[in-house]
Amino acid sequence: MLHLLWTALIGLIVGALAKLIIPGKEPGGIFITMLIGIAGSFLGTFLGRAIGHYEPDQSAGFLMSLVGALILLGIYHLIKRSRATT
Repeated sequence: MLHLLWTALIGLIVGALAKLIIPGKEPGGIFITMLIGIAGSFLGTFLGRAIGHYEPDQSAGFLMSLVGALILLGIYHLIKRSRATT
């Protein structure tokens, strides 16, 4: 149970940092921020394994989780911008 709480806390921190780094209006409140951080961790793990940085039983660290969250927010802004111009 503590593992899930720790994951949520780190996800919140990573999501908040990603929102601070990428300017603009991002979606949601604290729960969406947490989900962005957690999803960024999954994306960071996937990318790290794809480039050979992580073994199959390892997960992303803090920086790779932040990279994943930044990629997700960047994709969100691209989609939002394309819908606003059409």
